[in-house]
Amino acid sequence: MNLIDTHCHPQFPQYDGDRDDVIRHTLDGGVKMICVGTDLEMSEKAVKLAEKYDGIWAAVGLHPDEGLDREFDIGPYKKLAQEKKVVAIGEAGLDYYRTTEPKKHEIQKDRFRQQIMLAKELNKPVILHYRQSQDDVLEILKDNPISGVAHSFSGTPEVAQKFFDLGFYIGFNGIVTFTTQYDKTVISAPLDKILLETDAPLLAPVPYRGKRNEPLYMVEVAKKIAELKKISVEEVAEQTVKNANKLFGLND
Repeated sequence: MNLIDTHCHPQFPQYDGDRDDVIRHTLDGGVKMICVGTDLEMSEKAVKLAEKYDGIWAAVGLHPDEGLDREFDIGPYKKLAQEKKVVAIGEAGLDYYRTTEPKKHEIQKDRFRQQIMLAKELNKPVILHYRQSQDDVLEILKDNPISGVAHSFSGTPEVAQKFFDLGFYIGFNGIVTFTTQYDKTVISAPLDKILLETDAPLLAPVPYRGKRNEPLYMVEVAKKIAELKKISVEEVAEQTVKNANKLFGLND
């Protein structure tokens, strides 16, 4: 069974001691991955990993909580995003959970819009981070139509539909294995609108809760979605791989 982890961070320091081993046993286990940047340094490292391994692609972007006390120069991101194996801009968006000051929300909005414009210019989708910022995110996306995925989706079926109406996919990760809060969303979401992800090293699924997450553990997410939808895990894997290939152009 083959899978694609559409959102992980194997370039993060949590893997400094065994990064190559983690990546190799993940790829050998049938899981390919998109290594997602959170600032310029992590984006550069993501691209280097993508260049080193078949089965890894990169996303380049600035996380909404990063660097709010510094000027944002999109130029280096634009240059980096034109590398061959960069398939998306992100993770980008708005986060009002960690960042609560309204003044900084405006900074986040400006940077989000800049990254959307870059994605449009380069014809790449956006990997969206949003937390307690749903209304503003949806408003910005309506004003700036773009394709993409709402990463680590944790909303109602009604909110999911708003993203589908904008042409977005939604990404499910380990959260769905340790809470029933989003079962209705998983069940109601069309399978051809779902992507799978881990957000590794964060959000390890059951039965790995409390441990460092790894992209290989994404099989547990696939199993849970299959269980909730009452379909085979093979069907979940096949369709979500098709979805990832379509959104990110992985076969191009």
